[in-house]
Amino acid sequence: MRLDRFYPIFDDPAWLERALPLGVRLVQMRFKDLPEAELLEKLARSRDLCRAAGAVMVVNDHWRQAIELGCDWVHLGQEDLDTADVTAIRRAGIRLGLSTHDEAELERALWVGPDYVALGPVWPTVLKKMKWHRQGLERVREWKARIGDLPLVAIGGLRPERAAEAFGAGADIVSMVTDITRHDDPEARIAEWLGVTR
Repeated sequence: MRLDRFYPIFDDPAWLERALPLGVRLVQMRFKDLPEAELLEKLARSRDLCRAAGAVMVVNDHWRQAIELGCDWVHLGQEDLDTADVTAIRRAGIRLGLSTHDEAELERALWVGPDYVALGPVWPTVLKKMKWHRQGLERVREWKARIGDLPLVAIGGLRPERAAEAFGAGADIVSMVTDITRHDDPEARIAEWLGVTR
């Protein structure tokens, strides 16, 4: 399955109602600190919106709920991988993306056998406080050489003008959060992203 090269991350299905009509075809839904009933409702709504639009939806972290709702993809960070039942995820037919930040995490991810590997932050990011300040394009090149045909997602500090650099270094997919959600005109920014990733 070939994934789209543009991979925004949203925290509410309302974003999908704005983004999907513009042509977004790959999206991650990242819900934090929601009561279970609200989480399930928002995931189900997001799933339905994406399926109606022919878009791939990736569920961040909540693998149990993804199984329950019959979702197709899950993304796990390294800490989530500590407690996730990868066998159950695979048995449910769910594809898996994994975050990596250093050599040890990449080795662990490849041992699990993901459907894509994410590397970040490629550039400094305002979203998360983390010990990895900036991976840089050289790390993107290294990771792509290591993982071969497996899709590589570049995340962290991405802007449309950096897309060509990320792709040139070997990234197959570019992902972002705040560049869209904190933009003065998110729809215009999405259109700009689509212009540099299609």
